[in-house]
Amino acid sequence: MTSHVLDLAGAGIGPFNLSLAAQLDSIPQLSVRFFERRPSFAWHPGMMLPGAEMQTSILKDLVTATNPTSRWSFLSYLVAHKRFYQFLNAEYEAVPRKEFADYLGWVARGLTSLRFGASVREVHANDGFFSIATDDGAISARNLSVGVGKIASRPAWAEQLPKSMTFHSSEATQRIGDIKAPRLAVIGGGQSGAEIVDALLDLNAVSSIHWISRRPNFEPLDATPFTNELFTPGYMERFHGLPEELRLTHTRRQVLASDGVSASTLKKLYRRLYERKLDAGGHPDHGISLRPFRNVIAAEQDGPEITLTMRNGFDDSIETLVVDMIVFATGYRFVLPKFLHSLENRIELNSIGEPVLESDFSLAWDGPRDNRIFVLNAGRHSHGIAEPQLSLAAWRSAVIANALLGRQHFDLDQLDPIVQWETHGQPSNLPSHMGQAAE
Repeated sequence: MTSHVLDLAGAGIGPFNLSLAAQLDSIPQLSVRFFERRPSFAWHPGMMLPGAEMQTSILKDLVTATNPTSRWSFLSYLVAHKRFYQFLNAEYEAVPRKEFADYLGWVARGLTSLRFGASVREVHANDGFFSIATDDGAISARNLSVGVGKIASRPAWAEQLPKSMTFHSSEATQRIGDIKAPRLAVIGGGQSGAEIVDALLDLNAVSSIHWISRRPNFEPLDATPFTNELFTPGYMERFHGLPEELRLTHTRRQVLASDGVSASTLKKLYRRLYERKLDAGGHPDHGISLRPFRNVIAAEQDGPEITLTMRNGFDDSIETLVVDMIVFATGYRFVLPKFLHSLENRIELNSIGEPVLESDFSLAWDGPRDNRIFVLNAGRHSHGIAEPQLSLAAWRSAVIANALLGRQHFDLDQLDPIVQWETHGQPSNLPSHMGQAAE
């Protein structure tokens, strides 16, 4: 084992650990190294469908929100590629996801603290540091940053279906071009589902598409100003201080603020469907059916077909649908990485089995406070719906950097929020007589 002890070792190089590495690049006194099993940087390569757009402002990049003079900003990327003026002239309402992915790759190629083609295999806690086995050798580090991402989430009723007849949206670009099945169901009413439906409409091999969502309608992302206050440091700090029960309630209620469909995507899809009806001379378009407010309760395979049974929330009826293939646009879920299993019994979990995160995004565990395990993209229910998004990546990275240094290297003070979220200067509990039923 090397004698040198790193200040931080990072597992996984996705956008969030990449943001942290970019922020720490401006602090040479910290020794850091990040590891990624893939040979090079890739950001959701399976969802790089034609026309896919960002749902986040380019100013909410890896660094700008807390370190605007960093060389790793999106604006620096544009200048380095001689595209600054042409980018402005294009007047994008939403930046192509392909370009933002290229920006992330440019940053990844420029940072010297990254090690690709090297996985973190095991982590053990020692006296004052972590012993880490990687494909690049054994190292020691005082702190860890876990940014390995989440795994594809599939409904429980789909577990017995063969992989040849199903795939997750994370595999879309690899699988869509090879589809031979004529009848497809797309499960999931968010942005990924909409983009997949749009891509499937271009396939001649597909004769019918059924877009199924549990939501009452195909609903837009709520990106209005007061809703965007949920994606600010001030809101996240206040959210983290709430009791767990309230936090869980809020995240369920705020789903369309983070997981709705971009208005431009909905408009594009609606226009395509309108034009298909026009081409059909007003006859029914049997090539696509939109089925919101459906909860799939069973799936049964019969040879080359799958029969879906759904409850329709609009009229409370049961309906069935026969398809040849299913695409799951059903999101992702957090699973504790295997390399942390030696510490599993030392990590505090919340009521739904997720790790409890402190305000600085470190795990609550029974080890020394000076040896933190920061976990990125696992705090939706501890820090709010902005935590898995790019919106506050730069700010979170600055919070972690300050925690590593033990001082306010990045100035994270904020103006008071425009919206007054909490009650100031009043007791949190109602007077005892207010909670009593009238007699």
